[in-house]
Amino acid sequence: MSVKWTEITTEQEWNEILEKSSQRGQVILKHSTTCPVSSNALKEYDAYVNGTPNADTDYFLVKVIESRPVSNQIAEDLNVKHESPQIIYIKDKAKYWTATHWAVTNAHITAVLD
Repeated sequence: MSVKWTEITTEQEWNEILEKSSQRGQVILKHSTTCPVSSNALKEYDAYVNGTPNADTDYFLVKVIESRPVSNQIAEDLNVKHESPQIIYIKDKAKYWTATHWAVTNAHITAVLD
């Protein structure tokens, strides 16, 4: 099974995603590698992207501890309070939808993106 999201680790990658959001949807999961709730959110995210995800959207993951500057920049650019786990759907260079903690589920992602 191939994972269809891409991990981002640099602010340059984030800036490119933000720019691309004016053409197509961009989804980022902010993931903490030390948190059980985040581990569950990642399973839900994987279930969505490895199923039949919205093909007009690109999918990314940022590890909030390992890539803290990127995580902070996302929060600042989108004016979204940092939480993890946190999923953010970006359209037209702005936050369109976000969910955190136990609300990050395959069903919830499907309802919003499909």
